[in-house]
Amino acid sequence: MIIPLAKSNPSTETQVAVQTQLSGSWKVVVLNDPVNLMSYVVLVFRKVFGFDESTARKHMLEVHEQGRSIVWVGLREKAEAYVFTLHQWHLSAVLERDEAY
Repeated sequence: MIIPLAKSNPSTETQVAVQTQLSGSWKVVVLNDPVNLMSYVVLVFRKVFGFDESTARKHMLEVHEQGRSIVWVGLREKAEAYVFTLHQWHLSAVLERDEAY
């Protein structure tokens, strides 16, 4: 006698995959570019993230010296909004999955 295997519901699998992509932790990474002045980058960090002067300068120097700085970590939707906002300010920024979570 052959017992049929239970079929998985493709829509349920899709929902789980989408939920997995949206949950977890995501990083907003600002990349170095040869266009923007350091003082401008500090200004943008203060306006967008509400950083104080020393925190904004720390991240700006990381971008300048190391080529990138992780400026924010959290839920994907908020991270996407930050990346979009940084693009509007003409900064190079990307979204990366935080593999630590």
